[in-house]
Amino acid sequence: MSARGDLAVVIPARNESERISATVKAASSIPGVDIVVVVDDGSVDGTGAEAAHAGAIVARHARNRGKAAAMETGAEAVRAIESAQAAQAQPGAGAAPRHLLFLDADLAETAANASPLTEPVLAGQADMTIAVFAAREKRGGHGLVLGLAGAGIERATGWRPAEPLNGQRCITRAAFEAARPLADGWGAEAGLTIDLLRQGMRIAEVQVPLAHRATGKDLASQLHRAHQFADVAKALAARKPWRQPT
Repeated sequence: MSARGDLAVVIPARNESERISATVKAASSIPGVDIVVVVDDGSVDGTGAEAAHAGAIVARHARNRGKAAAMETGAEAVRAIESAQAAQAQPGAGAAPRHLLFLDADLAETAANASPLTEPVLAGQADMTIAVFAAREKRGGHGLVLGLAGAGIERATGWRPAEPLNGQRCITRAAFEAARPLADGWGAEAGLTIDLLRQGMRIAEVQVPLAHRATGKDLASQLHRAHQFADVAKALAARKPWRQPT
């Protein structure tokens, strides 16, 4: 058996049967990763089966519960795996909990390029990293949600991230637990950033050559953006503005 890794990948997924297999395989190749958990968040296609076939451990939601719930389910699945390993007295079972690397399900082969996100966390230089995609995408209507999130985080903390809603993040287990419960749904990332900064934790942005499927302009995509906007607005409204020290 190979040595125990320091990283567990958590991939929230819904109706991503076309890309999830490639994403899982690529994520598994990241140095230090020895657990990949896919949270099938109420998919109606073969997402879960494809993920399992690619080698992931799959946790399933019977219905769609949203991004934040999928992230928390994934973290709990990793904890359960570690507990089972400890009970079986596997090598390294007494080691510290693995750091969590959250990745989107539609990264496909580019997920293998997420390694730079892990380096500051593994080196103890950051409590959480946030990806900045090397190839900036055309945002379309999505820019409204990004603008809301960026301005809201700045209003709450005094700092504005380049990609406030980027779901590619590496985080220590202690930092993740300190931020629970996460803000609902698509507000998870914005709430996570604010809550960690307010607790004095260190966040670093890291440029990575990742790419996912751009959100379209059809009705379903517009409804997705509206839902995302509402969740982000809710997360920001629950967090008071930052006051500069006098």
